[in-house]
Amino acid sequence: MSRTNFDTLLEASCHFGHLKRKWNPAMAPYIFMERNGIHIIDLHKTVAMVDTAADALKQIAKSGKRILFVATKKQAKEVLAEKASAVGMPYVTERWPGGMLTNFPTFRKAVKKMSTIDKLTEDGTFKNLSKRELLQISRQREKLEKNLGSIADLTRLPSALFVVDVLKEKIAVHEANRLGIPVFGIVDTNSDPSNIDFVIPANDDSTKSIEVILDACCAAIAEGLEERKIEKLDSAENESEEESSEEKEAARRERPRRERTRRARIEKPAEEPKAETVEEAPEVTEAPAEPAVETPAEEAAE
Repeated sequence: MSRTNFDTLLEASCHFGHLKRKWNPAMAPYIFMERNGIHIIDLHKTVAMVDTAADALKQIAKSGKRILFVATKKQAKEVLAEKASAVGMPYVTERWPGGMLTNFPTFRKAVKKMSTIDKLTEDGTFKNLSKRELLQISRQREKLEKNLGSIADLTRLPSALFVVDVLKEKIAVHEANRLGIPVFGIVDTNSDPSNIDFVIPANDDSTKSIEVILDACCAAIAEGLEERKIEKLDSAENESEEESSEEKEAARRERPRRERTRRARIEKPAEEPKAETVEEAPEVTEAPAEPAVETPAEEAAE
């Protein structure tokens, strides 16, 4: 199932490239023809590559990883912020902070500084400061919020980078390449696609073109997040079933012994009464005969 189609991309003017004199020869495989000095992008290849990129983004989101969206050009700021925030992904729409990826620990310190200011404001610590100091702190907080507010919850390096204009955001692409982070990019005819892992050849100067491609990619991310949620619920149910069975088994083993004994007595068949044994009378032995004693009359007869 294709996530977009030829007609949708054509209506959004995704096929318009740059002037022929501004083209990058590395984009030759993605160019269909030239018309009035302007290169025309092959939208059939764009449809296929959008599907490939969307499937990869879906798998990244399904695994619970983060994707950082980057677009600092005027045409793409609002669209990208809306689409990225809808799927809960961090994004950069202001100036790219140099070293954000390659020097990530320092970047995290700036984000923590913003949260520290918020905590001190809530505690009332800043009430004793002068108006000038409060003004300086509030301006610093606003600046941090403008540049880093959309990526404040990015606690670790992103697993992928989605860039709208790879030529304008070449610093971000270079940092991602150094760290081995896969890059998804909308690449126009004036850009070099050699450093992009998932190339989406399309017009990157039209708001409609950017919106159509972001719709397809963010829809895939939303599907990945939904599947991840369903898998979590299923695993939680399985765990609860296993726990309940274990509890039943433990309860069965912990029953009082007398209960088991009572049940055993009930279930055990009654034993037949033993036959009474008659004790044999002890044998009577005859007493030995006493020797005869001769009387005086017997003696006289003899």
